[in-house]
Amino acid sequence: MNKFYLTTAIDYVNGAPHIGHAYEKILTDIIARHFSQRCDDVYFLTGTDEHGIKIQKTAAEKGITPKELCDENAQKFKDAWKALDVDYTKFIRTTDEEHEKIVQKIFDKLLKQGDIYKHSYEGLYCAGCECFLNPKDLTEDGLCPDHLKKPEVVSEENYFFKLTKYKDAIIKHIKENPGFIVPEFRANEVLNQLEDIQDISVSRAKSNVQWGIDVLGDADQSIYVWIDALSNYITALGYDTENPSETFKKYWPANVQVIGKDILKFHSIYWPAFLMALDLPLPKQILAHGWITIDESKMSKSLGNVISPTSVLETFELESPDAFRYYMATSAPCGRDGNYSDDDFKEKVNAHLANSMGNLLNRTLSMLVKYFDGEVKPEFKDENPLAKKALGTVQIVKNHFDNFEISEAGLEIVQLVDTVNKYVQDNTPWTLAKEEKMTECGQVLINVLEIMCIISALIYPYCPNIAKEMARQLSFDLSIKLDDLTCDNIKTGKLISKDEIKPVFLRVDSELADKSSKK
Repeated sequence: MNKFYLTTAIDYVNGAPHIGHAYEKILTDIIARHFSQRCDDVYFLTGTDEHGIKIQKTAAEKGITPKELCDENAQKFKDAWKALDVDYTKFIRTTDEEHEKIVQKIFDKLLKQGDIYKHSYEGLYCAGCECFLNPKDLTEDGLCPDHLKKPEVVSEENYFFKLTKYKDAIIKHIKENPGFIVPEFRANEVLNQLEDIQDISVSRAKSNVQWGIDVLGDADQSIYVWIDALSNYITALGYDTENPSETFKKYWPANVQVIGKDILKFHSIYWPAFLMALDLPLPKQILAHGWITIDESKMSKSLGNVISPTSVLETFELESPDAFRYYMATSAPCGRDGNYSDDDFKEKVNAHLANSMGNLLNRTLSMLVKYFDGEVKPEFKDENPLAKKALGTVQIVKNHFDNFEISEAGLEIVQLVDTVNKYVQDNTPWTLAKEEKMTECGQVLINVLEIMCIISALIYPYCPNIAKEMARQLSFDLSIKLDDLTCDNIKTGKLISKDEIKPVFLRVDSELADKSSKK
């Protein structure tokens, strides 16, 4: 694997980020970190979508310019991702001058080659979806099924993209590439949508939407959201219709594009059609994740259950986002919906990260110090009965990530921790020490610590701070590639002293984990 390019959806900056935005970014960051353990060149793109009527209206209500609103909210997204240790390569904004220029050139190219044409149109427009809706897709009450609002009747002369021209090619691609849409059960949804697909509007009249990118040569039209927004995945790399950059040539096509299931249609139908029209290869895979509910209820401003990405860190006074990252990433099987609740969060991260993984490392190192003054003797390095299970888990985790089964991979790591805990209980090193079977005791402890090195590498994408602290206490090089992992990581000699041992994760309800008690 020479390179790995992955993207998230770009978030609409009409408001501040919420936990649903965070889920996607954490998921993508975990994928990026995992594949950085398998190849040397990972490029991770995220950003914000900053044009359209909703931003125009919200800015007017606030008495500020659309650009001022975009600047204010784009920074909120950047701050949130920093707090959650989302380590992207580039953050693109669709108000970036370079992006706007290339979008104009893309539009102009498609217009000149006949893929875009001008047409008078009347249709049902949903501002929430930023698209025209087919009457048959509405609810019985004539509402948008996603936003539960009545679309407005819009009559305009707009530019249209010949989506129908690419219909058969898209169907063929989906059928011939069963892994193109992940999870695969979503592919049938897309094929059903393709059955009566129509050409789509790709501009809006300036009289209705002023906040957008101008169409070259037509001052009365703004380029409509989907050519603008979707093109970010290539403009960020320096795509140009005449002279694409070396960065673009290196990284495109994307290995995976991570999106929410609600915008799958645009990414699996509109986006491939645009790319085909530009004579560019399609992304290798599109991962459509599910939604995150709050206490089993869909997030809604009216219900007052919208959670900001950092509020969980503040509520539980967490010094790092690792627990929240782990919880979100393991909250739902691939492509399915997940749920957040404070009680479940506390129970799950305490069980997996504190009681199981953190406690296993802490007590094993503590016994090494107690019985051997933290020293690893040559005779402790024996054949490890846990090696086969551990190295097998590495392969299973890799296989899960190849299918973007992030939750499943995380739970596999926890199963390995459980196996090692059972090994400790079965072999009772404290009893061996009491019986003065010191070599056997040392072998048990080192067998465990060897596997803890592997666990630190596997858990790193989910919990980078915890993994780094584990690796520090184990004197383990966390930069090792997964394919190079062995069960011979612990060096003979002094490993650790008593004052160097500290819990890698404190229970979220413990007195020690409460910052106020430390003041």
